[in-house]
Amino acid sequence: MEKFYASLVFLIPIAVGLSAQLIKFLIFTVRHGWHPGYIFTHGHMPSAHTAFAISLLTSIGYFQGIASGAFAVAVALAFVIVDDAVRIRMILGDQGRYLNMLIEQLNVDKKAYPRLKERVGHRTNEVLAGALFGFLMSLLLIWVTR
Repeated sequence: MEKFYASLVFLIPIAVGLSAQLIKFLIFTVRHGWHPGYIFTHGHMPSAHTAFAISLLTSIGYFQGIASGAFAVAVALAFVIVDDAVRIRMILGDQGRYLNMLIEQLNVDKKAYPRLKERVGHRTNEVLAGALFGFLMSLLLIWVTR
C-alpha cells in the first residue's frame, strides 16, 4: 500500500490530464456532433496539457514539498508548457492564417498547397480553465486518497 501512496505524485496528474481531455471531448462533441477522433483534439477548452502540468506541480508540492528540487523542476516545466500553449502555438496559428491568405491571393495549384491549420494553440481562458481544473482536481484527488 505504501508504494501506491508513493506513486500518487504521478498517478494524480495522469488522472487529471485524462479527465481534462475527456471533458474537452464531451464539450467538442456537444458543439460539433459525435466523432471518435475528437478524443485526440488539440486546443479548445480546457487545456489538458496545462491541467496535467499544474496537477504535477500541485502533487509534487504536496507530497515532496515546495522546497524540493522536484518542485523547482515542475515549476519550470509548467512554465514551458503554459507558454507553449498560449504564445508559441498561437504564433504558429497566425503563420498558418497568413500563409493561407497568400495561397488564396496567388495563382497557384491549391491541391499542391493544402490549407494549413489556423487554430493550433489555446486561448488564454482555455489555459486558465485548464490550470484551475488541474489545481482543484489535484486537491480533490489528494484529499480522497489520503
